Amino acid sequence: MFNHVNKGLSGAAVAMLMAISTASPAADRTLHVYNWSDYIAPDTVADFEKQTGIKVVYDVFDSNEVLEGKLMAGNTGYDVVVPSSSFLARQLESGVFQPLDRSKLPNYKNLDADLLKKLEQHDPGNKYAIPYLWATTGIGYNVEKVKAALGKDAPVNSWDLVLKPENLAKLKSCGVSFLDAPEEIFATVLNYQGKDPNSSDAKDYSGAATDLLLKLRPSIRYFHSSQYINDLANGNTCVAIGWAGDILQAKNRALAAKNGVEIAYSIPKEGALAFFDTLAVPKDAKNVDEAWQFINYLLEPKVMANISNAVFYASGNKASLPFVDAAIRNNPGVYPPADVMAKLFILKVQEPKLDRVRTRAWTKVKSGQ
Repeated sequence: MFNHVNKGLSGAAVAMLMAISTASPAADRTLHVYNWSDYIAPDTVADFEKQTGIKVVYDVFDSNEVLEGKLMAGNTGYDVVVPSSSFLARQLESGVFQPLDRSKLPNYKNLDADLLKKLEQHDPGNKYAIPYLWATTGIGYNVEKVKAALGKDAPVNSWDLVLKPENLAKLKSCGVSFLDAPEEIFATVLNYQGKDPNSSDAKDYSGAATDLLLKLRPSIRYFHSSQYINDLANGNTCVAIGWAGDILQAKNRALAAKNGVEIAYSIPKEGALAFFDTLAVPKDAKNVDEAWQFINYLLEPKVMANISNAVFYASGNKASLPFVDAAIRNNPGVYPPADVMAKLFILKVQEPKLDRVRTRAWTKVKSGQ
């Protein structure tokens, strides 16, 4: 071919054209993503690879603490990560993220302006992170098993269901799990006890909150932040403090399996934690252009709607709402009504010394000593 089309070109120019024609730069382009487990649609990554030719190496985690450990250690090997916004705020102080390059994110315009304002308390000026998905931390339960254990008047709309030791003791035999998320569990307990869920008083954590959790500990089968999805769906457990989308995934899996297990989700009347997970690019990312390309792809309305439809989480993408299944869009567990929203709280960044107190208390709770 080159004998004809390159007649008259210099040897150097011919060599350059041959290199361009034979190289396949897209095949050499790679992106490393680190996301929460069960937190993307089955076809999202494959469709992105098909559209761009970029190979995605996709790994998962199930706790903010695991992600934070990698970020603080440096050399994560990842180009896109998904920290919860309260952890992001602390990580920003350590300078572990790159600022957003909005010139490469034309789909930024699709984001919900109100949600961006909420996130500003964790990311001032929305300079470093993109809202991905958000939800509440509440109670997932097996309708029939809870009724059998506590009667038809079981307080499923209250934290009493899982934070009153006498209630939890009656649920022990059918299986109870709590998230392995100390910040969230302690904030939930403090709120239940009528205290500030973001208390900066160390005694609130090491005192009454730990005391209550130790009373509950004998009735808790395990602490884990992903295992409970399948366990609820299969009927292996009957109650979980968990994330709304995960519990709705469990409900959907039970329906798909036609196993007779009915799972429901409750945002307790006393109020609950709302959390926002974000997309961010580590400072040491090696494939930055690919990272912006992937994030911009996720901001496509239909792409994000497809993710919400698969994982049952609300997104920060306002333009995606018309494409979200009505059953999800109108589900108060996914998009809570105004009166419920008014009782939701979010986590604030705490001093490192308080984090250490909470970590020690959590170790004590998990060990039951």
